[in-house]
Amino acid sequence: MGSTTPAIRGGAARHQGERRRGAVVAALMLAMALAALDSTVVSTAVPQIVGDLGGFSVFSWLFSGYLLAVTVTLPVYGKLSDTFGRKPVLVVGAAVFLAGSLLCAVAWNMGALIAFRIVQGLGGGALQGTVQTLAADLYPLAERPKIQSRLSTVWAVSAVAGPGLGGVLAAYADWRWIFLINLPIGAAALWLIVRHLHEPERETAPRARVDWAGALAVFACGGVLLTALVQGGVAWPWLSAPSLALFGAGLALVAVVVAVERRAAQPIIPGWVWRRRTIAAVNLALGALGLLMVAPAVFLPTYAQSVLGLGAVAAGFVLSVWTLSWPVSAALSQHVYRRIGFRDTALIGIGLATLILLAFPFLPYPGAWWQPTLLMLLLGGALGLFQLPLIVGVQSTVGWSERGTATASVLFCRQTGQTLGASLFGAIANGVLAARLGGAGDLDSVTRALDAGTAPEVTRRAIADAVHAVYLGAAAAAALAFVVLLLVAPRRFPVLPE
Repeated sequence: MGSTTPAIRGGAARHQGERRRGAVVAALMLAMALAALDSTVVSTAVPQIVGDLGGFSVFSWLFSGYLLAVTVTLPVYGKLSDTFGRKPVLVVGAAVFLAGSLLCAVAWNMGALIAFRIVQGLGGGALQGTVQTLAADLYPLAERPKIQSRLSTVWAVSAVAGPGLGGVLAAYADWRWIFLINLPIGAAALWLIVRHLHEPERETAPRARVDWAGALAVFACGGVLLTALVQGGVAWPWLSAPSLALFGAGLALVAVVVAVERRAAQPIIPGWVWRRRTIAAVNLALGALGLLMVAPAVFLPTYAQSVLGLGAVAAGFVLSVWTLSWPVSAALSQHVYRRIGFRDTALIGIGLATLILLAFPFLPYPGAWWQPTLLMLLLGGALGLFQLPLIVGVQSTVGWSERGTATASVLFCRQTGQTLGASLFGAIANGVLAARLGGAGDLDSVTRALDAGTAPEVTRRAIADAVHAVYLGAAAAAALAFVVLLLVAPRRFPVLPE
């Protein structure tokens, strides 16, 4: 009897630990849902928001302001989570996000709503980065695909359900409920985190010093450069005085960041992030992933409606199918990288993605709906095989005290790639349209004419050519990621023992 009692107690402790971890995972999925649903839910309610508050000329900042705040805070939160632990950073970030949501719900004009969306983004950066870091903390290497596939599923469900949920709330309730619905979800996540997440005590410096000067410099530099990318070619021409001034100020701030971070005892962006081949290669590769993701996410719905003649719901389905195959492929990728390694698995995924993106311009005109749908299904599978092994691989090459910074750097590069892709591919699409239509119109004005039924057939062909050119650019970004992994990343990632 005495020999079995410790075993019984040990089994009970393990069971309690599993229940506690399950509760934390549920909280992480809820927190990720807040971040994942945000933009997709808001996008469908823009007409109602503009009709109520006005500000049509600046409504794009509802998305740009949020994106800027998320992107530039990722490195800051990553370093803070390595310094003070994941729990306080996640709790503070969730609280800021919920405060921003409540403020958005009571916004009295478009300017106030944009400002409160930026507040939301300040919390959203903590949600995205810290959730991914905690996922690696909770599970050993062999089990990490399990939690990562769950988080990928949250993104997939949010991408599919978000537009419909936003439309229903805007049509049958009020657009303010789009923000109020975050409050119970976030409160549940906060309660689970506070109650069930208990991080082990770790050795820390007697007095942890935060590089606040570096954080401010990174925030200012990222904000200026990303604003230049987001607004260039939209609010003003690329070679205009505002654009050149912003890029000039951004480059000057880059020099400031380098100078401040070199002197800091514990820099926000430490040099080892770029000196280690594995992390540097993954940062560049996932930056290219962010770039290429813009092609289908932004331009495929326009192609489906303008060229294929589909309605808005059917066009959304054509895009959403890649969110179905992506998490499935990500979950299965562990069976591949355990045999051939992280790098080679990612090379297979991005190599297939390059071929799929190259196939898009060869689709017949106007074509059938199932053709781009099939390509998107295959693309999601390829990218799931590419992204997850790289994230799991990077997180496995660093210890607890560096994992938050490493994860944040990867996510920061992917977000920056998306921002760059939106500007670059928008310029490519508008350039092709101008060439095909004799210099008249851009993508927005042309698609509005198509919606009104006033555009001729030549316009539809011009849009097809523009989207084909964008997909060729996305294929080039995928090929760049392939080359970077092949030449820079080590064949075997230096995984640390657990």
